[in-house]
Amino acid sequence: MKTTILILGAKGMLGQALVKVFSEDTLYTVLAWDREDLDLTYEEEVWKKITQAWPDIIINASAYNFVDLCQKDEEEYRKAVVINTRIPSLLAEISQELRAILIHYSTDYVFDGKVPRYKGEGRAPGCCGSGCMGCSYFRKDGIFDGYREHDRPQPLSRYGKTKYDGEMEIEKKTDQYYIIRLSKLFGKPAQSEYAKKSFFGIILEKGRKQDSIEVIDDEKSCFTYAPDLALATKNLLEEETAFGMYHLVNEGAVTWFEAVQYLFEYTGLSTKILPVKASFFTRDAQRPSQSILLNTKVKLLRSWKDALKEYLEKDLS
Repeated sequence: MKTTILILGAKGMLGQALVKVFSEDTLYTVLAWDREDLDLTYEEEVWKKITQAWPDIIINASAYNFVDLCQKDEEEYRKAVVINTRIPSLLAEISQELRAILIHYSTDYVFDGKVPRYKGEGRAPGCCGSGCMGCSYFRKDGIFDGYREHDRPQPLSRYGKTKYDGEMEIEKKTDQYYIIRLSKLFGKPAQSEYAKKSFFGIILEKGRKQDSIEVIDDEKSCFTYAPDLALATKNLLEEETAFGMYHLVNEGAVTWFEAVQYLFEYTGLSTKILPVKASFFTRDAQRPSQSILLNTKVKLLRSWKDALKEYLEKDLS
């Protein structure tokens, strides 16, 4: 029998990559739903339609990610709470009822950029239980290499808080789940009118129109290529990886400035790139200065540079 997979947010940047990777495999029956197929804000309808479909796996690729709007506008914040917290909670309840596996995506913005602490003192690998910041992280210069899956989140923004609350709801309400944190998603432009554009696509447009461009050089994290993440998600399932939290990003941590340097070099753009501090731009939501996600559990994804080359050659051609 085929495994039935329900993909929610199927027309988004990640959603369409998930639909493609699972539809190409004859072992799966794929139900690809977007807003016009099911409005996730109507709880009774969500219960009814999903239970009627009775999928073996539910993949939630829907999300609210307008970080600054969420911070400054109360109505937008309420939308973020519904989409990023309440809907994951509801999907977890439905998954538990159906004994389906739930896959949900979160963000590096659940962290604050400071030296991490363990999530649950005494339970992290190698932890003595003293409640310190952790021997494996501590350095005299205060620098750390990134966040591991078991580190304790401390969001700086409303957006980050809604995503972290969504994680906690899933952990409470079902025991068959994968929560996957990603960072700086890019890929083929989404079909959904509500979706944001890729950073690289936006910057290329600006670079072709302007003589110079200012880019932030004091925020460092990783990029995530949607097709790579979709395939890695499929691998989690097929390799019967233990349920829990995973960090899946492309290898290599860079600032926005360093990424644009490579992008313009590869595409041959001569536009001048000016490194600036995050404070140069007026943004309503605070971002972590360092939010590198470390993948300590499964096979690493390929270099972000290799993923970017594929994106430029296939997705923007």
